[in-house]
Amino acid sequence: MYQNINEQFAATARQFADTAAQVNRLALASAEKTIGLQLSTIEQNTNAAFAFWGELAEVRDIDGLKAVWPKGVQTARESIERSVAAGQEAFGQAVATNEAIAQLAKGQLETVRAKAEDAVQDAARAASGKSRK
Repeated sequence: MYQNINEQFAATARQFADTAAQVNRLALASAEKTIGLQLSTIEQNTNAAFAFWGELAEVRDIDGLKAVWPKGVQTARESIERSVAAGQEAFGQAVATNEAIAQLAKGQLETVRAKAEDAVQDAARAASGKSRK
């Protein structure tokens, strides 16, 4: 009897550890993608800003400033658009990861429910068999 309980406990612990490892892998992969995306966006925005500042440093008169100013506005607009797009993509990645984790949890709950129903049915069969004797 105790051997059966120990085996069930060990199997449940292994299943829990496997699920926890899967959840951790999903979360780590999501974080890796998000950080990579954010770093890429920062790099692009920084390169664009330095390119603009390089052009601005070469301006020697007001007419040159008038010519460069629209480029600065365009650079700022593109940087904001990249940042917003990266944020939206990171949010989408987080939602997808959470959905995958929820599916894992749902599968675990269904497995536990099925095992519990089996145990109840086994106990009911055992009880009905003993009461007949």
